[in-house]
Amino acid sequence: MDPALRTAATGMMAQQTRVEVISNNLANVNTTAFKRSRAHFEDLLYQTVREAQPVGEGGAEVLPAVQVGRGTRLSQVQRIDAQGPLQPTGRALDVAIEGDGLFQVLTPAGEMAYTRDGGLTISDRGVLVTQGGYPLIPDVVIPADASEVVISRNGVVSAVLPHAVDPVELGRMELARFTNPAGLRALGENLFAETGASGHPLTGYPQEEGFGRLLQGALEGSNVEVVQEMVEMITALRAYEINSKAIKTAEQMGEMANNLIR
Repeated sequence: MDPALRTAATGMMAQQTRVEVISNNLANVNTTAFKRSRAHFEDLLYQTVREAQPVGEGGAEVLPAVQVGRGTRLSQVQRIDAQGPLQPTGRALDVAIEGDGLFQVLTPAGEMAYTRDGGLTISDRGVLVTQGGYPLIPDVVIPADASEVVISRNGVVSAVLPHAVDPVELGRMELARFTNPAGLRALGENLFAETGASGHPLTGYPQEEGFGRLLQGALEGSNVEVVQEMVEMITALRAYEINSKAIKTAEQMGEMANNLIR
């Protein structure tokens, strides 16, 4: 097969993957605390047509080697962990993280997961849980007769209880942060899991050094910029089209070569 066909085919597959990543970004433009991703590519092996050659008297100069590239491939899909816009909701159990940090939750398998989705609810046991029903770690229990739940910027959860004049502290939220948050593995449902690339979690309270603060009555929006994604999609489309034309040209050249022997 003509090497040009293979090379152009790798370019088309790369742009197809790029469009898939862009499509996922656009599909999650309204997903709470979603972080956009970006596809990165790298060139493949090179064929050395001619090695470097000394020229001139005594080999005073050296001509560089002649190499022909053989295409591209996906190197990684990088998650961009920039802060999303904070959107007021007015709901007492909606909590946004402004700055670094993730909520810790416990999955049904007994494993720790992490999320920036602060749309919380109260379970049948009175425990604060995510929309998916995963309890926060450490547990924060809201009594059934509690009212006026307040979540402070440093994570302290308090509420007014019957026969009490002042609000009573019910618990305190903790956050976790990672040396490389882009290395976390996405699990779906706005959850992430620790990996070797992310490093081990460091835990602490909101507003402590290195951790962001909490904002009650707000949620973090997706950091996807629709206009930027549309421009990326147009660029990918043009690159895909150019590679398809390269395949067509290589095919036409092969057809012309075949006709020479007729």
